[in-house]
Amino acid sequence: MSETSPGLRASSLRGLYAVTPDEPDTTRLLARVEQVLAGRPALLQYRNKTADAALRRAQARALQALCRAAGVPFVLNDDLALALEIGADGAHLGRDDGPPAAARAALGAQRILGLTCYADWSRATEGAAVGADYIAFGAMFPSVTKPNAPPAPFAMITRAKRELGLPVAAIGGITLTNAPQVLAAGADLLAVVSDVFAATDPAARAAAYRALF
Repeated sequence: MSETSPGLRASSLRGLYAVTPDEPDTTRLLARVEQVLAGRPALLQYRNKTADAALRRAQARALQALCRAAGVPFVLNDDLALALEIGADGAHLGRDDGPPAAARAALGAQRILGLTCYADWSRATEGAAVGADYIAFGAMFPSVTKPNAPPAPFAMITRAKRELGLPVAAIGGITLTNAPQVLAAGADLLAVVSDVFAATDPAARAAAYRALF
């Protein structure tokens, strides 16, 4: 089971954070992800809220192989157990996915732990205290993927950069048009689903995000 080196991890946490759409067709998903990986995102997260356990496991293993070949760190959304089972590079967890301290202990020092903090400052400080590798705020803009997420103010990103000393990801409704606003607030990572995966040319769209950095 390979592990992400600290150097790779530290150097990777700035840029496009590509997040997969809910896609039941594994062949189609892999084809789109291959295109996105050609655009060199900083991270790729597997997120599929509609798949059953068997499909999630199969898709996660296949995506991990693509990411390893491309040299892009691979993390799983909301599934610490599966991340550990397949030896993923890390996990991204929400408020219902268990205590952050327990996740940090389970993942060990070499793997990536990311936490969704919504607009909750106390969760951000908890993440920093337990050694999260990045924290994520959102939704920054109205989002089809997260329609019920409370809005997060840009000032929260700026405060986190000033006070917490770890990379900050911005999530929710991000596009190439509005991304500069989030970057100006201090975001290190732009977590994007639709604007990348639904693009006519996902590789070119991913590369355009990379150019923003």
